[in-house]
Amino acid sequence: MRSIRGSWVRLGYSQMHNSIPSLGRVMVFLTAALASASFAVPEDWGEEGVQYGQLGTDVTLSCPGIRASSAVRWRRAGTTALPEGSAIQQGSLVLPSASQALGGTYSCHGKDGSLLHTVSLRLGHLPGVPFVSCRASDYENFSCSWTSSVETFLPTRYITTYRKKSLTGEEKRRNKNGHVGLCLQDPSRPGTCTVHRSEFWSSYRLNITEVNPLGFSYRLLDVTMQAIIKPDPPEGLVVEPIPLAPRRLHVSWKYPSSWPKEPHFQLRFRLQYRPIIHRSWSVIETVNLSEVITDAFAGLEHVVQVSAKDFLDAGNWSEWSAEARATPVRDLASTASEETTTDARLESLAEEPSQAPNPEPINGSDPMEKMAVLVSLGIFAFFILAAVLVITILIWLRVRKHGKDKTKPSFLVAATHLKALPKAQIL
Repeated sequence: MRSIRGSWVRLGYSQMHNSIPSLGRVMVFLTAALASASFAVPEDWGEEGVQYGQLGTDVTLSCPGIRASSAVRWRRAGTTALPEGSAIQQGSLVLPSASQALGGTYSCHGKDGSLLHTVSLRLGHLPGVPFVSCRASDYENFSCSWTSSVETFLPTRYITTYRKKSLTGEEKRRNKNGHVGLCLQDPSRPGTCTVHRSEFWSSYRLNITEVNPLGFSYRLLDVTMQAIIKPDPPEGLVVEPIPLAPRRLHVSWKYPSSWPKEPHFQLRFRLQYRPIIHRSWSVIETVNLSEVITDAFAGLEHVVQVSAKDFLDAGNWSEWSAEARATPVRDLASTASEETTTDARLESLAEEPSQAPNPEPINGSDPMEKMAVLVSLGIFAFFILAAVLVITILIWLRVRKHGKDKTKPSFLVAATHLKALPKAQIL
């Protein structure tokens, strides 16, 4: 028994296949039973007269009740000839390297042509290792879902069991092999099973075994509740504008109905919101069931969503809730200033600046342009003033010179005149 359990541990999380009834098959199932739960591969699939074969292998169809030395003829429904490469050996029909095209109904007949037996051949693959994932939407139950990794083309069943890994002393006394139970499958939700009344602080080992008429394959998965906890999205999200508060929205929501309302296991929340015309979200976290958005854009419709997570940060955030929308009220007294602020903020938040020209007229001049005009006017005034001053000085000098000529003494004038006369005239 010790060697069997050791071989199970070495197998770990790998697949397990078997298609031929043998002692090895029995031992494999015994090992699986010791590790997870007791089960047996179903041999009866409820389809009388059907034989299953593995694709790519030689398939033999037997004719019951016929001796090996008896002459037997085989026929295939819908055709006049048997598949190429087939052979009759000791009364049985052998189909080498069977492909999907060889499936169908075959019949064996005696020498006189009488029908002895009819069989419907269905071909497919062994099961592959299923893909399994588990999630707990609350701290009392968890569910696992799976999908097949191989398209087998054959009817398939699943055996789903679990075993608690850490046992108390009382549990060990009650069951020396450990607590083994069924992960219950819901016919209305194929591909899922649920472990009820699980313990939040415990670990479990899941065994999901895929079985078809050719054999089986399984996957083991260790599950810790704290790691797989993922609440459902919060419900009842409501967003409302606040009167006389053009930049505020009141948001409220409720716990998901699947989360038990216990004081020891609470949730915290993450709120995301944005104007409908913008792509980027703003995010805030809270432990309350309501929050006030204080930086909304007045007059613009906003989109709001909320998600939840375990209060102690175990597991993962839930999916986002359904969207809720609301538009903050518009304050008529400050409409103009709000529009200016809103336009400026939206322009700064825009991912790509608009290439369209600004249609608004220019309301004022550039300060540099004003300064240039003033400097030009100053220089012009300076030159005008300088010209006027120069002209004034020239006029004043000329007037002054003319005044000096008028005020000279008469004798000087006469002397000057005499000096200018010829000497003969003076004598």
